[in-house]
Amino acid sequence: MNITTDSADFWETHYTGLDAQWGTAPNQVLADLVTALAATPAKALDLGCGHGGDALWLASHGWNVTAVDVSATALSRVTAGAEALGLTDRVRTSRHDLARTFPDGSFDLVSACYFHTPIEIPRQQVLRQAAQAVAPGGLLIVVEHASVAPWSWQAGQGIRFPAPDEVLASLELGTDWRTERCHAPRRIATGPQGQQSTVTENVIAVRRAL
Repeated sequence: MNITTDSADFWETHYTGLDAQWGTAPNQVLADLVTALAATPAKALDLGCGHGGDALWLASHGWNVTAVDVSATALSRVTAGAEALGLTDRVRTSRHDLARTFPDGSFDLVSACYFHTPIEIPRQQVLRQAAQAVAPGGLLIVVEHASVAPWSWQAGQGIRFPAPDEVLASLELGTDWRTERCHAPRRIATGPQGQQSTVTENVIAVRRAL
């Protein structure tokens, strides 16, 4: 798929200049949520997968994963990681600029972890599409920044982040959803150069009724 957009240009430049090993470990928040709330592996959709740390972890735990990103370089590294781990039968990459196109199908787990970008996109619309892609009984997980790490492109901008209940409300879910998690815990994060900082994250996990 030939994708030429501002998002594609930005993220392709970002990943080509990034160490290929950065982002290959899973997000521990996601891993903990999946272990606690979605113990039976099935079909998963990983939005903005980057170098595939979450996708590869899910596949190693039995999930069949569609890993989505706008960067061809990022996706090629996910494929290489799946090959190295013997997970090619469980990881499929799909290139999308999510502001324009969205993967087809329904999924038992849809993950949008750190789905942030300096490029203006209809983020709430994309997250609502993510919710629509959740199969009955399935889980939507959204993990996002609620503070600015010193290494972020947002550092020094005085940004106001929404509270987790505001994020949940913005999804405009119907009555056929149950909230499993909606809070803003703090943790120690490690940046791309090994630097550490305490950060706050919004963590939302909601389950669609059967």
